[in-house]
Amino acid sequence: MTVLEVIRAFAHSSAVGVVVTDAKSERPGPTILYANAAFSQLVGRPIAEVVGISPRFMQGRETRRPALDQFAQALAAGERFHGYLTNYRADGAKYVAEIDCRPLKNVEGRVEYFLAFEREVVRRRGRPWGGMASRFEAATVSSDSLTPDLKLLGAFERGDCVSV
Repeated sequence: MTVLEVIRAFAHSSAVGVVVTDAKSERPGPTILYANAAFSQLVGRPIAEVVGISPRFMQGRETRRPALDQFAQALAAGERFHGYLTNYRADGAKYVAEIDCRPLKNVEGRVEYFLAFEREVVRRRGRPWGGMASRFEAATVSSDSLTPDLKLLGAFERGDCVSV
């Protein structure tokens, strides 16, 4: 069983958007190799339309360059990126996505893929109580069985995040 087959089995029906790309961080890459239905719903495009293109299609006028640069630097260094980006759906609607992207390395330690968990977030009402991550909360709450597994992986953990 390949890594992509394991991820497909793991994430197929998850309520959290899951995307796997190749490891090419320079333009026009990376290229989406797998996306689940939750990601398709998040971006407003069919899975068949997003597989084979770069996730850059979600960027738009209000997507902040500094956050994108930090994202690109993390990928180029083979490191995790956890942050918030303003993205756009197929119909042009703007949304804020929390992205937790991690490198998947082969046995030699070379990055083969990037695995990203993505969900829509909204600004908290009232005064934030912590760092950048506390300014946002998930737009929908899931009782998905994947949620405990994501907690074990430390996905969406609060910590140093790049903000919109």
